Amino acid sequence: MGRKFFVGGNWKCNGTTEDVKKIVSTLNAGELPSTDVVEVVVSPPFVFLTTVKSELRPEIQVAAQNCWVKKGGAFTGEVSAEMLANLGVPWVILGHSERRALLQETNEFVGDKVAYALSQGLKVIACVGETLEQREAGTTMEVVAAQTKAIADKISCWDDVVLAYEPVWAIGTGKVASPGQAQEVHAGLRKWFEENISAEVAATTRIIYGGSVSGSNCKELAGQQDVDGFLVGGASLKPEFIDIIKAAEVK
Repeated sequence: MGRKFFVGGNWKCNGTTEDVKKIVSTLNAGELPSTDVVEVVVSPPFVFLTTVKSELRPEIQVAAQNCWVKKGGAFTGEVSAEMLANLGVPWVILGHSERRALLQETNEFVGDKVAYALSQGLKVIACVGETLEQREAGTTMEVVAAQTKAIADKISCWDDVVLAYEPVWAIGTGKVASPGQAQEVHAGLRKWFEENISAEVAATTRIIYGGSVSGSNCKELAGQQDVDGFLVGGASLKPEFIDIIKAAEVK
């Protein structure tokens, strides 16, 4: 099937010019597997995107952490997909749970965002995931299927989408979904693709895991059949991000 391992680093709302220089120099000096083995994308805040893009080694791509749902215009404080494309930023993260929770982005709104970003030539890391309450109520698959369906309803091609499963209860909490829990949801999402989109989309779409991924747990997670990579938060700001990228070699 040949799904290339994908590692994304989401820097979130962190960093100063000095911090960014340090992270970039660490990544530039790191020994990484070849681009045949792993695709690596880092996502700095908007204000650092162009700096990081110009100073980072060419085999690591950049992503924005968000973009507006339609064409730019009178939307103060927003950044449009057209602007990102114009800057040569290839990727954007959409539907992150922090935006869903703090800014009330609905499943439908996220679906619209994904469709618009794709229409402007961007590739998308689309995030889904359940809260602790939803997991304890046994509705995990229902929740992530509904989030995925809202995207599927708006797009016809999944070639430029990576789906990131991020259990909300594991983001930044130090709690990690066990490799078995992660595999179960990833397999469930792949089955959903097979039953609702096509066997081809199920086989080729990369489903990556996010939620307290670290240098110490990445290899075991990477060994799961349906885990095609990671979306890394806090650890992507540290040298251990290199170790997480190297987990691609487990495959």
